[in-house]
Amino acid sequence: MEAKQYPEPASLVGPDVSPILKIDPDTALVHERLDLHAHPEPMLTWSSTATLMGTVADRDWLIPPGYGLWVPGGTEHSGAVLHAGEIVTITIAANRCPLGWTEPTCFAVGSLLAEIITHLHDAAPDDRSRPAAETLMFQLLSPLPAHDIRITLPTDPRARAVAEELIARPANQRELVGWADHAHTSVRTLSRLFSTETGLNFATWRTHVRIRAAIPMLANGIPVGRAARAVGYRKPSAFIAAFRRTTGQTPGTYLPRPSNAPTASSGASEPSAAATRNMPTSTSAPTPSQPSPSRSGHDPRNSP
Repeated sequence: MEAKQYPEPASLVGPDVSPILKIDPDTALVHERLDLHAHPEPMLTWSSTATLMGTVADRDWLIPPGYGLWVPGGTEHSGAVLHAGEIVTITIAANRCPLGWTEPTCFAVGSLLAEIITHLHDAAPDDRSRPAAETLMFQLLSPLPAHDIRITLPTDPRARAVAEELIARPANQRELVGWADHAHTSVRTLSRLFSTETGLNFATWRTHVRIRAAIPMLANGIPVGRAARAVGYRKPSAFIAAFRRTTGQTPGTYLPRPSNAPTASSGASEPSAAATRNMPTSTSAPTPSQPSPSRSGHDPRNSP
């Protein structure tokens, strides 16, 4: 699809003028990078199937498929593509933006919101359905809290290549010996690089990556066992134990609950698969981590 521009007719004023300047679907290619820059317009980037890493406000933000990131106008940002896929960037008019978000903000894109964005891209600027569709789109954009699992990325190119691959594919079962071969270095060197540059040994660093990747899945109502398998755990019990060690809570804490249900505490028992199935979308998506170097190249989102 090509980007859709929405010019402002001189005769239109007030609410009749669309706040959307452009909707730009694109294919993000792996290893593409975006130089540090800023622009006056706020932007939304939704990752449909790609995995993106954006640096905004001196922090890294992981954007997995099904999530997006809001970057306020005038905010410097850069980014990189960790896993190729489809993305959509929406540019908003700074003086007509209905969102009051002043900081980089994560959001989830469910099936309804995705369909509305697609409709707005395909619809003509004067389509009668546009005002209602735009209003609903902005109403469906809900900020997600960022959790506090910080992922420091190593700067050495050998360890960095391993780290980026694991972030893009946390279920990868390759052990340290295999990763050392992959990075054309020794096990001892790779182990030392992770310890000195991230502050964690390789196994602990990988566990943090896996737990962080699982949180958005749980927030979307994916059962604990399936989320565990998706990030590389064969046994849910091992995943639950690692989750508790890393966050101090059980995975069930991050599952959405009906408004009348009690809040889970760190000592709560793990809900059954039947109890956690088909829950609505809720918390924690793209997550901030430690700063990383400037990126260069194609804009893989908006945004980051």
